[in-house]
Amino acid sequence: MRRALLLGLTLALAGCGYQFAASGTNLPSDSRTIYVERFGNHTRQTGVNDEFMRYVKDEIARHHRLRLVDSPAQADLELTGEVVAVNSLAGSFNAVLEPTIYNQSVTVSAALTDLRTNKILWSVRSLSNAQQAPVVAQAVVATTPLFLQHNLRSADIAQLPDAQVAQTQTAMAKTDAMTQLAQNLYASMAEGF
Repeated sequence: MRRALLLGLTLALAGCGYQFAASGTNLPSDSRTIYVERFGNHTRQTGVNDEFMRYVKDEIARHHRLRLVDSPAQADLELTGEVVAVNSLAGSFNAVLEPTIYNQSVTVSAALTDLRTNKILWSVRSLSNAQQAPVVAQAVVATTPLFLQHNLRSADIAQLPDAQVAQTQTAMAKTDAMTQLAQNLYASMAEGF
């Protein structure tokens, strides 16, 4: 019974066209190379565009569908874009209205162009990801999978001054937001949604 249910679910998913892990069905089948143009930066944070591009290139390379090249002359496809916003807003407060958690978000716009036909294959105006950054030790939930992925122990967090907690957690939230955003950008670009 269980095997039949699993087989039925698998066939249903296959029949509806749903695919896992950004297989690249939106990408032209004869495209093998991609050039990632330096993203623009419309924020006040210097270098955030270069930092985000590192995550995008890592995500493209991780899928092994396209090979990254160093110039548009070598590429079949070109990815262009810009970091539109990086925000950090207080999301939670203690009894005396001091922030304990900040919501950090990164927003980008991007476009994928087929350089052989000069046709835009995919574009997005506003793709974003947000993560929470606890800025005091009492707000850190050390049992979440996201916290456990990083190189900190809950006993160490309790010993850190608030300034260090804020710095480490904010940096981790920014890294996580950019990682997730790069994954979402690749999936959207590769699948065309």
